[in-house]
Amino acid sequence: MSDRTEAFKKIHAEIAEHGIETIRVMFVDQHGILRGKTIVADAFPSACENGIGVPSTLLLKDTSHRTVFPVWQPGVAIGELPLGGAGDVLLRPNPAHFYRLPWAPQSALILSEVHHRTGAPISFSSSAVLGSAIKSLDEIGYKATFGLEVEFQIFERLDPALDHERSTMPPAPVATRNLTQGHQYLTETRYAEVEPLLDELRRMAQFIGLDPRSVEIEMGPSQFEFTFGPADPETQAARFVLFRTLVKEVCHHRGLHATFMAKPGLPNAAANGWHIHQSLIETTTNRAVFSSESADLTPEASAWIAGLLEHATASCLLTNPTVNSYKRFSAYQLAPNCIQWGRDNRGAMVRALCDPGSAASRVENRVPDTSANPYFAFAAQIAAGTNGLQRKLAAPPATEVPYNDAACRLPTNLGAAIAAFAEDMFIVETFGADFQKYLKTLKQAEWDRYLMTVSDWEQQEYFGLF
Repeated sequence: MSDRTEAFKKIHAEIAEHGIETIRVMFVDQHGILRGKTIVADAFPSACENGIGVPSTLLLKDTSHRTVFPVWQPGVAIGELPLGGAGDVLLRPNPAHFYRLPWAPQSALILSEVHHRTGAPISFSSSAVLGSAIKSLDEIGYKATFGLEVEFQIFERLDPALDHERSTMPPAPVATRNLTQGHQYLTETRYAEVEPLLDELRRMAQFIGLDPRSVEIEMGPSQFEFTFGPADPETQAARFVLFRTLVKEVCHHRGLHATFMAKPGLPNAAANGWHIHQSLIETTTNRAVFSSESADLTPEASAWIAGLLEHATASCLLTNPTVNSYKRFSAYQLAPNCIQWGRDNRGAMVRALCDPGSAASRVENRVPDTSANPYFAFAAQIAAGTNGLQRKLAAPPATEVPYNDAACRLPTNLGAAIAAFAEDMFIVETFGADFQKYLKTLKQAEWDRYLMTVSDWEQQEYFGLF
């Protein structure tokens, strides 16, 4: 009996033991959102053996859920995937990612890979892109360990925006108010105000094996942070998506609205960062290669940092994928706006936490935000760092003035990030021309819609003037 067959056999037994009635067969889409179908328990063995068909257009939607590829034209395709007629792709459940859901005790969820109807993986899917980057790092003798810090907000839901005229694409935002007043970072009394809710989220995360380590009151009103224990990139990517889903679903049932939007457009709201801690193990020796006995960076840490810096601009579409992402890059707000690294400096893009003799030495990239697809964001980290290692790059001098106007700036808007991604040969060589064209098409549709929308600023500026 194969390992996969044995794993599914255990899952079938678990479903029967706990009286699970439905299984949510999901995949991580291009935006890091879970999509798929819910099936009854009796149908699950067939799904494990044969997969489940879903429309290929699920891979072709922008953030408004519009299909932005011409699926009704003859011969249209992305690389090896034909798109004509909105035909099916297959979800193939992954037995390593089966979870009983404590907030929906009759249900379970299983993550899936998305394949062609022939059974071949789709090369530009979330799991395939990350898997390819991990394989490239493994081929040069290293394995990565990542850690997560995830910031988000939870608000009281005042109006769910369910009126018919508000069911647009995308739908009208719900009306909210704060749960806490905020601006009391890491204070005990603020934590006590929302402890029952945070306890529930923490217990749910522990139940499904996400390994939360800390629960924190963040800087802004109704803003919180969870951190998670270190793990391999594929595990952490799944944890991020599951945690984001868990928080939104549990809060919805409580009459609350949770958001991981990078910079909510609400009075006094803080931005949500997602800090990716990363370290390397040398496969043959099991040596933590970022750990040094001196204050100097190891050659591997220096090369990894140099790779992250060199490819930061082209990678922004993978770490900061929305129009709103770039509203977070402002000076003196603990978010970077320049391409620099520093030693334990929270204003720098890359923060090196490499204390002499510390086995926990690591670097932290502070660019990503919580709207990112973690599979794509992790792939960008690994690819950039691997490139630095292969070329034996050396990091420039560390900065002590991270908001120096003379430093090279990160992209200031989504359009600039799209252009950098679309023109960069490193992206083509690493991820392939099909992936580059695919993601550019999706994000260009989002950017074009933004540019054609009349903003409140324009209305106020010109409506009375002319």
